[in-house]
Amino acid sequence: MSRALALRNARLVDPVAGTVREGCLLARDGVIEVLGDLDHITLRSSDAVADVRRAVVAPGLVDLGAFAIDLPGFTAGGITRAALMPDQAPALDDAALIQRAAAAGKPDVWIHPIAAATARLEGRELAEIGLMKAAGACAVATGRARIADAGVMHRLLSYAAALDMLVITHAEDEGLTGAAVATEGETATRLGLAAAPAAAEAMAVARDLMLAEDTGARLHFRQVTTARAFELIRAAKARGVRVTCGITPAHLMLSDIAMTGFRTFARLSPPLRCEDDRRAAIEAVRDGTVDVICSGHDPRGPEAKRLPFADAAPGMAGAETLLALSLNLVRDEVIDLPRLFALVSTNPARLLGLPGGRLEVGAAADLVIVDADAPWKIDADRMAGAAGNTPFDGLPVQGKVLRTIKGGQPLG
Repeated sequence: MSRALALRNARLVDPVAGTVREGCLLARDGVIEVLGDLDHITLRSSDAVADVRRAVVAPGLVDLGAFAIDLPGFTAGGITRAALMPDQAPALDDAALIQRAAAAGKPDVWIHPIAAATARLEGRELAEIGLMKAAGACAVATGRARIADAGVMHRLLSYAAALDMLVITHAEDEGLTGAAVATEGETATRLGLAAAPAAAEAMAVARDLMLAEDTGARLHFRQVTTARAFELIRAAKARGVRVTCGITPAHLMLSDIAMTGFRTFARLSPPLRCEDDRRAAIEAVRDGTVDVICSGHDPRGPEAKRLPFADAAPGMAGAETLLALSLNLVRDEVIDLPRLFALVSTNPARLLGLPGGRLEVGAAADLVIVDADAPWKIDADRMAGAAGNTPFDGLPVQGKVLRTIKGGQPLG
């Protein structure tokens, strides 16, 4: 018989039922065996028993759309499964590459590769999506950019609909964004940065919503950040279009003012928006328009960030700070704790067809133990992951991951 793990005196968060209750949890053979009272359970001397002292015990995070395999960063952030974007070297446009990526994190954090929609992510010729799905791809994505050719995008959505495969797309019209590194507005003007109108996002969203509605495909915008785009998605959902969208904590907490001083850690894709758009993003989380909060994890070393703002690579290290920053939404009473874990765990698992995101008997024992009130300060130089390029460097936060558990076994 395998060694069991018993957690006592926990605050058990069930995102599906929408409840938080005090109790105990017993995991054995990789699944949750008991929830609630352990008094009637006989534990062996070899079993691991821990009193978590009213810490939160919830499903491990499922991160939709990381750009790098970063096991220390994932473990530190409570992530037990990570969907890997196809923007790798080489791009994940072949079944063999999908199989290799899927094996990268096991048996700890499981990596679920997302297939490239087009060969070499060039946006012209569809990749062998069916073969990559058979090899283990959990979805198909256009990568860091959208597919500019509407005909190619229509074929992709039609093919993916036949396979019942989620299509993940980037929402910026490249004709408007061009070489822009910021959103048009006072901050970009003051800094003298090449900028594009925020409408570039809504234009891309509008086109792909029409194509998704025509094909019946499942479409997910990996990041949506503007009020006009949220309005379009809200209306499409009301019409029955199979559309979902995500966002990162950066676009919920920061506006383009964070770029002041040419802070390259705040150079992101999509770029930070104006304060009105940031507030619209908060409301989109509140009303359910946003389905997923993701890390946008894209670790970049000093060679990519210690450059003039326009030359620096966009992206941030987000895995370790995803949960701590997202907990602000609970403290600000935008959403409650179960809804938060639905956004970071249950919903991404459901969209990708993965195990996880549930706290119930028989579910995978992929868990995170969190002290939701523990204060700490984000320090880019001391992060566990591959790089510390976070726009939140130096920010005091509350909420610390105490332990990440995969298949009933503590990691790290």
